Amino acid sequence: MLSVLRNRTYRRLFTAQVVALTGTGLATVALSLLAYDIAGERASAVLGTALAIKMVAYVGIAPVSGAVADRLPRRALLVSTDLVRAGAALALPFVTEVWQIHALIFLLQAASAAFTPAFQATVPQVLPDERDYTRALSLSRLAYDLESLCSPALAAGLLALVSYGWLFAGTTLGFLASAALVLASALPRPAPVERGGGVCARAVFGVRLFWTTPRLRALLALDLAVASAGAIVFVSTVVVVRDHFDRPAGAVSLALAAYGAGSIGAALALPRLLRHVTDRAVMLPAAFALPVALAAVAALTAGAPSTGSWAGVLAAWTAIGAASSAVLTPGGRVVRRSVTDADLPAAFAARFSLSHACWLLTYPLAGLLAAGAGLPVTAAVLGALSLAAATAATAGGPAHDPAPPGRVHALRQG
Repeated sequence: MLSVLRNRTYRRLFTAQVVALTGTGLATVALSLLAYDIAGERASAVLGTALAIKMVAYVGIAPVSGAVADRLPRRALLVSTDLVRAGAALALPFVTEVWQIHALIFLLQAASAAFTPAFQATVPQVLPDERDYTRALSLSRLAYDLESLCSPALAAGLLALVSYGWLFAGTTLGFLASAALVLASALPRPAPVERGGGVCARAVFGVRLFWTTPRLRALLALDLAVASAGAIVFVSTVVVVRDHFDRPAGAVSLALAAYGAGSIGAALALPRLLRHVTDRAVMLPAAFALPVALAAVAALTAGAPSTGSWAGVLAAWTAIGAASSAVLTPGGRVVRRSVTDADLPAAFAARFSLSHACWLLTYPLAGLLAAGAGLPVTAAVLGALSLAAATAATAGGPAHDPAPPGRVHALRQG
């Protein structure tokens, strides 16, 4: 897998991604402490609103950024959004009001909504060989998972030496280092675009592309399946661990680590596996594994807690992590196979927006169900939603993975 890092441009881009992710992880911890300092017992409401702002920015800004990404020099776009993120992070320790936190979070996440799809659209042009691109997708998944495991530990170590305000300085340095690495990279020029129309028309184009292309429509359904299963992990783990099993706070980290371990294991196995089987042969069985895991969670939380049921929940979390990674990681290959190079920015921006819209649906659904109906019902409802999404992907997607068709001309003229 690491052989892909021999490509100098990709090596710099991947390093930029890692340092930016590390900085973001530090900011997550620091933001919690800042919110508590300013809002006290209302810190949870502040952080919940910040999460909602993040999702709204991702859903709303990404298509607009995709509409202009193919008209701007790619390197200038990536560097400028990194600088905006660095500026927002640098300002956060100096805020004194809740609304200032929310304004800066929106600015930071809006810049991320522009950066990430443009970055994702650049990688397949830097790595035109499909095997190399598959390795890059697995490395990217690995980077996300390791960040979620390592950043809290790194933040804890730094907090033993400095105040939390310095964590924001680390975030700023991460974004500045990312900008410097991108600036030092020789990026390919965006492919020429034939589409006309204003920003709104070009922003809608990516969403229409997903809706009218069967393979992409199936990919969106798979994203909903993952969001349905992932929501119970990210929203309800603390309730499962602390309330149902009455385990200490450290067990929450253990459960989330089980999810991360499953995701990492799948990401490591996929490059070799995808040499022999199609994306569809990997993604669909993984999608159908998600409702099975959620059914197991419903059964385990419906009964009395025991050592065996606790081990079963850890196994279910591991399975959800592995299945989610097996669905999400090849998604970039599906997008790349479905559109021309000129439409990659619009397609990746649309997927970024639409996939986060799925999370925007399932996050509050998981929270409301857990609070009002209990964990077994929550797992059952989300499992049913995941099953419906996987079934829709199976029924709506093509049975084979042919070469990229030139199918988007009618959309451009529409």
